[in-house]
Amino acid sequence: MEIDKEQFRKMFPNLAREIEGGESKITISSVRLDPEEGERAASKKFDGYNPDVIDFLRRCDNEEQAEEIIAYLERRGEISHQYASSLRKQLKEKGVRSFGPKKGEAYYLREAGYK
Repeated sequence: MEIDKEQFRKMFPNLAREIEGGESKITISSVRLDPEEGERAASKKFDGYNPDVIDFLRRCDNEEQAEEIIAYLERRGEISHQYASSLRKQLKEKGVRSFGPKKGEAYYLREAGYK
């Protein structure tokens, strides 16, 4: 399929801007034609990992957000009432950062080596 530059710019303005600007956000270090081989080669650091309540609390900016997370998970039965109470106590006494440093945007991708 052939496409001229102007048509490409109209169809994919952001991609065209990235290509023409010479600024790439993802480094491609290799190409694999077999998707299964590519999947086997990809990082498995978080393969099968399921975030827990602490992971969610570490994404909060303030105590109000943390309380919402605790209440939601307690309501769904994902954490017990007793555990929710101990989390609330820690939150009130020590603050939201007592659960660990804030996990920023794309945390898991960076930790797995994708960014």
